Amino acid sequence: METTTLGASGIEASRIGLGTWAIGGWMWGGTDEKASIETIRGAVERGITLIDTAPVYGFGRSEELVGRALADGYRHRVVLATKLGLEWSEDGTAIRRNSSPERIRRELHDSLRRLRTDCIDVYQVHWPDGATPIEETAHALEDLRREGKIRAIGVSNYSPEQMAHFADAAPLATAQPPYNLFERGIEADVLPWCREHGVAVLAYGALCRGLLSGKMTRHRRFEGDDLRRNDPKFRAPRFSQYLAAVRALDVYANERFGCSVLELALRWVLDQPGVSAALWGARRPGQLAPVKRVFGWRLDGEAMQRIDTILSQCVTDPVGPEFMAPPASEAR
Repeated sequence: METTTLGASGIEASRIGLGTWAIGGWMWGGTDEKASIETIRGAVERGITLIDTAPVYGFGRSEELVGRALADGYRHRVVLATKLGLEWSEDGTAIRRNSSPERIRRELHDSLRRLRTDCIDVYQVHWPDGATPIEETAHALEDLRREGKIRAIGVSNYSPEQMAHFADAAPLATAQPPYNLFERGIEADVLPWCREHGVAVLAYGALCRGLLSGKMTRHRRFEGDDLRRNDPKFRAPRFSQYLAAVRALDVYANERFGCSVLELALRWVLDQPGVSAALWGARRPGQLAPVKRVFGWRLDGEAMQRIDTILSQCVTDPVGPEFMAPPASEAR
């Protein structure tokens, strides 16, 4: 397992992190409690020390499951990252951004309780809140860091301008943007800024919501509240384009490196300059089996070019992850 230091925080974590959005069930068609706990513990046993969650994932459910999984001697073995700044209605139908200092204090109390811990290693603002001055959010989090309730501060889905503003008010250790073979918008701005300023990038969606797992076919149907029902990548005509790219990448991965497209996709993220860790949203223990095959090799320049050629040939109508953004904040 490769490890990395998260910015200037001094915190060391594995370069593969377990993302637990799907484990929360919300927008992923439900969850299996037993399998979720086994997956979290299985990840730790395989050397994954970075566990990423958020209150909104299942409206507390993901944090509760992570807390239960880590309670029996696992907590000291992991870097626990969670988030703040999204609140929801009682029925879960309305989500809004709120990273006001008052909200942060309440969220921290709830997250510590659900996670069964007295300190969060990396506390991240989930989405920028236009109704709260950035410096107010930053100062509130720095107060928590000085009080010993959190160890490091991060942001997610922030622009370079927003991160620069934030970093003027508090030490910024991490940034968590969406990034994978198919969604590469941060290469133009977020990734260069983080490299220049020593901010660790924790790339979420490394397998693009399962597209790069190599397990999907054109017959796959998404039921209930599964967010992929509204993801343009999983709808015609784009779905067939992305599946064609996955097939071609899988053939190339096997021929050139003797690995699967899943392993190639994770290695690709890790080999991008400035990326500290890739978050992998496994839901069942068996899905973690390939993790050991992601390490011990690298993609060279020829491989990077070949991957880009495959993408340009197969995906003629690309689209980003913009559909996932919650509504922008209104003035409070």
